[in-house]
Amino acid sequence: MLGHRGGRPQSQCIVISGESGAGKTESTKLLLQHIMNLCKGNSQLEQQILQVNPLLEAFGNAQTVMNDNSSRFGKYIQLHFQKNTVQGAKLSEYLLEKSRVVQQDAGERNFHIFYYMFAGLSSEEKEIYGLLDPSLYRYISGRFGTQDVAQRWKHKYQEVCNALDMVGFQEQEQVDMQAILAGVLSLGNVTFEPEESNGSVKVSEASRGWLKAAAGQFGVQEDELLKCLICTMSVTRGEQIQRFHTQQQAEDARDSIAKVAYGRVFGWIVCKINELLAENVDREVELGEIGILDIFGFENFAVNRFEQLCINLANEQLQHFFNHHIFQLEQAAYKEEELPWETITFNNNEPILNLLLAKPLGLLSLLDEQSAFPQATDKTFVDKLNSSFKGNLHFQPGRGRVLGFSILHYAGKVQYTAGGFLEKNRDTLPASIRGLFINSITPLLSVLFTATISRTGTLMPHMKAKVIPGADNKFNSTRKQSAGAQFRHSLMVLMERMYSANPHFVRCIKPNRQKEPGVVESQVVLQQLRYNGLLETIRIRRDGFSWRPSFEEFAERYGILLLKQDVSSTKESCLEILQSTELTGWLCGKSRLFFKYWHQEQLAKYVQRLEGAAVVIQKVFRGFRCRKSYLKLVAELRAQAQRLQEEAKREKSRQLAMEVEAHKRISLPVPIPQKRHPQPCSPDKPPQPPVPRPRSKLTESTPFDNYLDPSAPRPVLWTEEQTGKEAKMRKLQRGATLCWFKETQAQKVMQDDGAFPSWLHGMISRREAENLLSDKPLGCFLVRISQSRPGYTLTYRGEQRCRHYMIQVQPNVRYVILGEDRAHASLTELVRYHQTVGIQPFMEILTVPCGQKSSESLDYEVLECLKQGAPAAKGETPPEVQPCPSSLSTSRPALQSRAATVLRHVWFKNNNSFQSQESLDKSRTKPSSGEERGSQRAFPRLRSSIRLAMQEIQQFSSVHLKTSVQSSCQTHSIEDAEPK
Repeated sequence: MLGHRGGRPQSQCIVISGESGAGKTESTKLLLQHIMNLCKGNSQLEQQILQVNPLLEAFGNAQTVMNDNSSRFGKYIQLHFQKNTVQGAKLSEYLLEKSRVVQQDAGERNFHIFYYMFAGLSSEEKEIYGLLDPSLYRYISGRFGTQDVAQRWKHKYQEVCNALDMVGFQEQEQVDMQAILAGVLSLGNVTFEPEESNGSVKVSEASRGWLKAAAGQFGVQEDELLKCLICTMSVTRGEQIQRFHTQQQAEDARDSIAKVAYGRVFGWIVCKINELLAENVDREVELGEIGILDIFGFENFAVNRFEQLCINLANEQLQHFFNHHIFQLEQAAYKEEELPWETITFNNNEPILNLLLAKPLGLLSLLDEQSAFPQATDKTFVDKLNSSFKGNLHFQPGRGRVLGFSILHYAGKVQYTAGGFLEKNRDTLPASIRGLFINSITPLLSVLFTATISRTGTLMPHMKAKVIPGADNKFNSTRKQSAGAQFRHSLMVLMERMYSANPHFVRCIKPNRQKEPGVVESQVVLQQLRYNGLLETIRIRRDGFSWRPSFEEFAERYGILLLKQDVSSTKESCLEILQSTELTGWLCGKSRLFFKYWHQEQLAKYVQRLEGAAVVIQKVFRGFRCRKSYLKLVAELRAQAQRLQEEAKREKSRQLAMEVEAHKRISLPVPIPQKRHPQPCSPDKPPQPPVPRPRSKLTESTPFDNYLDPSAPRPVLWTEEQTGKEAKMRKLQRGATLCWFKETQAQKVMQDDGAFPSWLHGMISRREAENLLSDKPLGCFLVRISQSRPGYTLTYRGEQRCRHYMIQVQPNVRYVILGEDRAHASLTELVRYHQTVGIQPFMEILTVPCGQKSSESLDYEVLECLKQGAPAAKGETPPEVQPCPSSLSTSRPALQSRAATVLRHVWFKNNNSFQSQESLDKSRTKPSSGEERGSQRAFPRLRSSIRLAMQEIQQFSSVHLKTSVQSSCQTHSIEDAEPK
């Protein structure tokens, strides 16, 4: 899509639309998988992008009447490319349906993540988070599911945890996030009853334990949370006034806290994903983009609320975008170029958009106006709509006593219930709650409420929100923008992005209303084809011209077909190019050409034919040039060898002549030299290296040593200075990697007995690993420490060769084989997993580990040193003061250790994925006993408070159950006694 088939690189956007349940989310996942498979970059970024979908589905999708996996938010995924490789991604989310957290209609469920937690967490983990039986929680309506459904949810929870690890979420962040979700559920069980003394409200006796549990899960004090629920504090003329809530206001405050907390957790997840998947690009290279829009489909339920109005507004905007590109722009181009064309009529929904978005008399503007009045109600809002839109063809007032109205959308008539419109648009939150959560001992909750909200409703954790004076005097929070205004701004930004790119449209059609596979209802399909405008689209695609390049663009792209240089960008040149082909059915306008959709593919084949011919020409020319260079080099070597042979013959003749001359003379006897014994070296005098024997020019002549022709240029591969620098750098890299392994990895990999696993080898090379596995059986493997980076390499003995898999250690200390879609908590867990599940793409299963040879081998010196220094982890000597084990040199170990440490810091600084590796790993080193392991585990901050609250709830439930059983027994005994 980015410049493929002779096209110019251009940003693209793909709009996936359709009814709820038509398959938009599944189409998005398939499209992402296809794009990632085409990229095939040498990084883990592709797998991280693919893991975003299951993560967002768990937190943003829910079961509705129309769809079991309905997206309750919209998302726009921007994939950034450089040189046909994905370099980063950015995610934008729109209008999360937060009201689903506190209320679901019949046949619907809450967000998936709540059910996944109950099915996937173990009993111990549920106790840690303070979760009891799911039937007790009001926010999930006590509906859980069958055993098969629970098993599927358990598998989904494992996928979510793996996605969190793969994308890069820290373990403590995951714990805090799940503790907040548990707090949302506990808060929903808090009920209120009137106080007889002063007319205020109080927490009922049955929900005291739930309030304590929610406070512990949120990391705040119980009494402070209670004050935020039942009263509002305000300051008037220096005097503090406490105003108590009614029972309805207290319940509204409780539900608003739950909605805002969940909404900010979801927004934080999106921000964290964008932070972890941020692009790392070359600023000098042009950056391309492919955007994929997966937004909620058109909805028409039995009861339609504020969320359905916003969802259908988004679909109206997308339909207008589709009509604008397919019908308006295309037919305007035909008229401008004076082509023979019969105008195709279509259903223009612009009047509906004016009804909803116009200022100051649009529906959303009137809703914001009414929301600004404290005394306004939903009835006054409906009365305002009836008076403002009287006579509008697309608006119908509610009939009878129903407080609502109807809008005639492009997809049909939808009746909306106006109850709750003002409250949802205000998106209120008690101002004291924000201050309470900012001071929470749970860092994540403090970050969520310290962050500010942008105009589009996006959470920005790195920017602190401004506190508006006098905000405490209002029941509303410091947020001044309404939910409708935020959605309108975000929709406007989305349309700007899509109008600046080349759009592609994917229409998903729902086959039936019963959610049954393999069933197609003709009337249902035909209705969707009509209101989507697909029948008119088919006609304009049949009669129209989908590709309309200008003369300059066409000549620049296909001028190569003329096989000449300097093709001008004129109409005549374009016609000459087309006449050289066999294309028919195209038209030429005043400033551009008009083609059918298949013409671009046919022109691409002509270009590919020339590209193939160019490759053949390059192949022949390069072969000719290399052959010519080779023959020249062979001739030079032969001439040089001949000269050497002639020189050797002359030298040999001269030596023979000298020997003959010497025999003629009378020579004195030569004394026999005495044998010299080596003298012992003195301790203060270092041993001298042996003096090398001088080599003869006759026997040692090579082009690189003792060159005979001084005038010829000497071939230089590298200088001694360069060789020394490279060797020194390799030594420093090796030392830095060894320090990284010792300080961050050794204690994690080491077994309980202080020894390393048999499959772990030292820092051996690729060839040494292959030699070790050469005579081993199929499936034998070993894990070695990488020499040039902080990480590992798994070497596997295949059928005819050894394969080397790179193991990446992520910033959140998770181990991933490059290209795999699963993260592991430890290296041992990774090995055990792939002893049962094959490694992609060859699905090779690890069988027999390759054991170490001996402790005397240089390859295992690192492991042996660490085994001997194992007690350092127990407190004898801090690991920071121990020298790094290295086999580099023994003359100056301290200097090399310091140099390796300096290089390691520079190395980690340049490598973004390991900036926080050292501090993070020290807090997660492997303990030596079970008790220490438990102390190192991440827990919610107020775990003891949560445990006490759970005990109080269980005691109250048991007492209540016992009382009810006794009363029922007494009733039965009285009934039995009455006949007597």
